[in-house]
Amino acid sequence: MRQRVATAVWRVVLAAGLVCGIGLLPWLTRTDPAHTVLKARAADRDPTPEVLADIREQLGLDGGPLHLLGRWLGGLAHGDAGQSWISGNDVLPDVLQALGASLLLMTVALLVAVLTATAVCARTLRLGARRLLDGRRRGGTFSAVVAALPEFLVASVLATVVGVQLGWLPALGWYGPQWTVLPALALGLPAGAVLGRLLDDLLPGAFGEPWALAAAARGLTGRSVARQAVRRCVPALLPNLGLFVVGLTGGAVAVEQVFDIPGLGRTTLQAALAQDLPVLQAGTLALLLLAALATLVTRLAGRLLTGPALRDGALSSLHRPAPPARGLLPLLYGGVLLAVVAWGLFRDPLALDTGQRLRAPSLAHPFGTDALGRDLLARVGHGALDTLLLASAITAAALLTGVLLGLVPRVSAPLVDTVNAVPPVLAALLVTAVAGGGAATPALAVGAVAWAPLATHTASLLRQERATLHITATRGLGAGRWYLLRRELLPAVLPPVIRHALLRLPGVALALASLGFLGLGAQPPSPEWGLLLAENQPYAERAPWAVLAPAAVLALLGALAVTAAGGLRRPRRRQRPKPPATGPRPTAVAEKELADAR
Repeated sequence: MRQRVATAVWRVVLAAGLVCGIGLLPWLTRTDPAHTVLKARAADRDPTPEVLADIREQLGLDGGPLHLLGRWLGGLAHGDAGQSWISGNDVLPDVLQALGASLLLMTVALLVAVLTATAVCARTLRLGARRLLDGRRRGGTFSAVVAALPEFLVASVLATVVGVQLGWLPALGWYGPQWTVLPALALGLPAGAVLGRLLDDLLPGAFGEPWALAAAARGLTGRSVARQAVRRCVPALLPNLGLFVVGLTGGAVAVEQVFDIPGLGRTTLQAALAQDLPVLQAGTLALLLLAALATLVTRLAGRLLTGPALRDGALSSLHRPAPPARGLLPLLYGGVLLAVVAWGLFRDPLALDTGQRLRAPSLAHPFGTDALGRDLLARVGHGALDTLLLASAITAAALLTGVLLGLVPRVSAPLVDTVNAVPPVLAALLVTAVAGGGAATPALAVGAVAWAPLATHTASLLRQERATLHITATRGLGAGRWYLLRRELLPAVLPPVIRHALLRLPGVALALASLGFLGLGAQPPSPEWGLLLAENQPYAERAPWAVLAPAAVLALLGALAVTAAGGLRRPRRRQRPKPPATGPRPTAVAEKELADAR
């Protein structure tokens, strides 16, 4: 009980710190909020001292940030979130309306994600139901390509092709359920591909458990066994699903921008850019409450699905020792990616030729040219040095941070919920306010939130692994915590977490690309991939190769990451020499029992 109270207090402190930090945002940036508010209200009005003084008096800026924060918290205690500094409207109705739009979009996107994850796992489920998984290679290339597609690029393609050219569905606005289909597809397809890969990673272990063998021996249908295998694996994925819920709500800024959706992410971003503190603080608080609710629901659902086995230590490990997968696909994808990058490095990414604007791919320009006549292959190749190296460094740092914090879930769980409630765009604004603008700002912003899914995955797998039979048996033989962590827990948990980190490597590159797409990342004439997509996205209908080239390289990176991750498996331990035939010793018997339990 005392630990739960301490965790709740820690969660409240973190949430309060985030809200207070956002309240100090204008003063952290060392800018006058009156200038920004005047520009948002009337851009053509001169910022005279009299006008600025009048705005400061209206907003109460002369009292300082602590006075404003105290007044906002006092009004919030009475159900009043204040008035917008820009429009003068009450904040709470506008934020609730934006939250409703985001929740509707998130619900449909989750449905799309579940269907996508089912399609990704269909082959494994079919083979597992027929007891044909042993020795069969699992797929992953298709899901890797889908997971690596930028959400804003999918949104742009769907809006242009399905919405404008074909006219099947509305492409802009938010007026009814049919307006949710295209943005839900843009959000749900990449998220479902990631969830499907994580589930596909756990399913072979579930199909190999004793209950599955007994169910098949008793004549249960393969469909029933497959359904129970999914139920066995879902509790380990529920924490990450909770992170996706918040991410699809507050992190869908780029998609909301493309489809002109008045969602919470877009509302929060616009408030941050205009320094409309009441709206920004209320939107962030709504995301924090949503993150806490999602965590509570996923935790209760996990306990309901697992039952007393988690408490009694009666589970089997889903991560059994296995030889690494051997295949030529990682070498093939890596070779193609390296060849493309090397080919582009021998070209000039800044050479302008206005007579060659938006040229189709040819021998002279294999990837075509952009709107300024620059060679796209050269820009993709030179941009890889920044994008790939930076994404790899951020992923490695996120993996190390996530594993270390995942070992102490009571400390990391509230921190994960707080960090996950901050969209990368808002994190970039906060980092810019504290550290200033520059090339390192996107990296710091993405790195500040990239470790959260890995920490959640680590903590979830550790909780499941500690409840397995062989851990219970090893503990009963007198093994200490350090021995269990070093010899049993980490060898079982690290391979899937590393595979998860590799799976998110394209996602890190996409997060950097998203910031570039929204104008918060690299600036022209940098060939960074996100900036390439942002610059060429308006010409997607006229010159599709201008956006397909960097998108294809991102998809190739995703395929490389997933296929390379498939080779990371928990290695089999070497068999120890058998003891002399002088009767079974207690240690030998114990070792045999442990081997059977595994």
